Amino acid sequence: MPIDLLTLSAAALAGLLGSVHCLLMCAGVASSLAAASSGGTGRDAAAVAIALNLGRVLGYTAAGALVAGLGAGAVQAIDVEQATWMLRLGVGVVLVLVGLRLLDGRDRLRALGGVGQRAWRLLQPLGRRLLPADTLPRRIALGALWGWLPCGLSWSLLLAALFTVDAVNGALTMAAFGLGTLPAVLPLTWGSARLARHLASPGRRRWLGLAVVAAGLLTLAAPLLARVPALHGILSALGCRTLPGA
Repeated sequence: MPIDLLTLSAAALAGLLGSVHCLLMCAGVASSLAAASSGGTGRDAAAVAIALNLGRVLGYTAAGALVAGLGAGAVQAIDVEQATWMLRLGVGVVLVLVGLRLLDGRDRLRALGGVGQRAWRLLQPLGRRLLPADTLPRRIALGALWGWLPCGLSWSLLLAALFTVDAVNGALTMAAFGLGTLPAVLPLTWGSARLARHLASPGRRRWLGLAVVAAGLLTLAAPLLARVPALHGILSALGCRTLPGA
């Protein structure tokens, strides 16, 4: 399914709010990885934080490309044009569920956690081989493994990436999610959580969560809305330029 600005924006918002929503877990992981990377203070700590988080975003991006590529292989035997509505439906449902999770904290896709745990058990030994992460390549590689941690939110977005059934679009979806996490997680890795706490205010969390839900609902409704000529300009402005019948 061709990617659009609406999906990428929702993925980035989910990353921004989700990383704040899981602030305690993020802080623990970020601090332990920074320590394992022999980061000092000042410029050294900043360099470690940037390398680890660059690796984490690359890990998300690689995961998105992988699952979407597998999804593309699964739909090769069918007419993708006919499947577009179903794939868009899948993306919309996932975005709505992610938005609701950000609003009330309930993980409605918790079954994905089991898949994440099994994948992490396979990758965990690689992390031990990277320690001490005292070089730039090791820090980026360790950060990439961090991106595969069994986090319910990231694995939920990975499901949305799967429904794009295109390796590039799946990578873009997860890259948007990863970049959205940076404002909160990068300061945690660096040792300063002030910005993350600022983003965690209940009012901002509520509005951003509602924005993700709205993006999911609009994604679900877009194929029908595209049949209304008067709405074509609005949908195009939102990036929904590849809808059937538009």
